[in-house]
Amino acid sequence: MSETNPSLSIGQVAERTGLSVHALRFYEREGVLAAPVRRGPGGRRVYSDKDVEWLHLCVNLRASGMPLPAIRQYADVVRRGAGNEEHLLTLLRQHQEQVAAQIEQLTESLGMVTHKVSAYTEQLAEGATGPITCTAPQSGDGIPEGHS
Repeated sequence: MSETNPSLSIGQVAERTGLSVHALRFYEREGVLAAPVRRGPGGRRVYSDKDVEWLHLCVNLRASGMPLPAIRQYADVVRRGAGNEEHLLTLLRQHQEQVAAQIEQLTESLGMVTHKVSAYTEQLAEGATGPITCTAPQSGDGIPEGHS
């Protein structure tokens, strides 16, 4: 990484990460930051580019469904330093498996919705009036039977 800016204000970090000032304080209280937030003159929080990078990781982990306690555990292991790489890898692999399962479920759901949109569009194009129905797709389409 290029030169680290050691003097970002909480407002600047909020702008760079898309998190609110309140969320940044919450993350600090919850112990999900990799390093303690430094304080400048007057007790104001002072962040670095490295802190911003870590917060981007936290935002991505949350967006992918990692619960806050798991992020805290990950941060705890990171804070322990070198020698904990296997533990970090295990935590990330577990999350990777959960994300892959989520994607599989979402892909299946998207298939069902796409099937229904297609069926309804076709019926409307044919001039259907009254209730529109949608038969279940052929098995193997990834959509459970009876979900029309």
